[in-house]
Amino acid sequence: MTKPRRRRIRPLDAWKGIRALLRDPDDTRQVFKIVDALSGRAGERIFRRFRATASGTRVLAEQRDLLQTLCQRDALAALPPGSLGRSYLDFVTREQITADGLVAASQEAREQVEELGADYRRTMERLRDMHDLWHVVSGYGRDLVGEASLLTFTFAQTWNPGVGFIAAVAYLRIGDVPGARGLLREAFGRGRRAAWLPGEDWEALLALPLDEVRSRLRVGRPPRYEGVRSTGAPTLAY
Repeated sequence: MTKPRRRRIRPLDAWKGIRALLRDPDDTRQVFKIVDALSGRAGERIFRRFRATASGTRVLAEQRDLLQTLCQRDALAALPPGSLGRSYLDFVTREQITADGLVAASQEAREQVEELGADYRRTMERLRDMHDLWHVVSGYGRDLVGEASLLTFTFAQTWNPGVGFIAAVAYLRIGDVPGARGLLREAFGRGRRAAWLPGEDWEALLALPLDEVRSRLRVGRPPRYEGVRSTGAPTLAY
């Protein structure tokens, strides 16, 4: 494996990204730009930990592609009702998104991807592709409060400074929404108590009942909150 080169911290790029994100909360590209600008060696730490897990060893040896699995809607639809896979399919259908929707948004922010080793790149792409699975398992929606909560949960799981920066800005900006800050604090605690989700065998979890997955991963019961949608968010097809 080619050793990942040390990443530069680029605060000016992060500041530009956060300003753009505040203007348009639905511009997912800015999230990736901010995380890329501030991640430093967080990705390397995650990769080393992932590679040391049993599931990580299998994923890398088998060269798995989680995105490809999540794009197979017919296979997901054939899973039992109430399973993680079926619940994920319901989620992306309701939200009018696709499994590969984050790919295009992330590519612009990736700094010289060709220099990364294949296993490292696979790990980072897998982490990206499991984002919406985390939405389903955690119970946080894609509304503004839900996304901020999941980012806070993600920071507690990964300790990525870029993710933490966005979560901190969200915490400061979201004070006008009743109960939102408490929900974000709770999300951080849930992330700390939960199993380490980046290292889980998500392909194996898809067929299991969602409640069983939540119990196994120690994420707790989904919170009840009133979501706040931005102007550009899609109308949900309930």
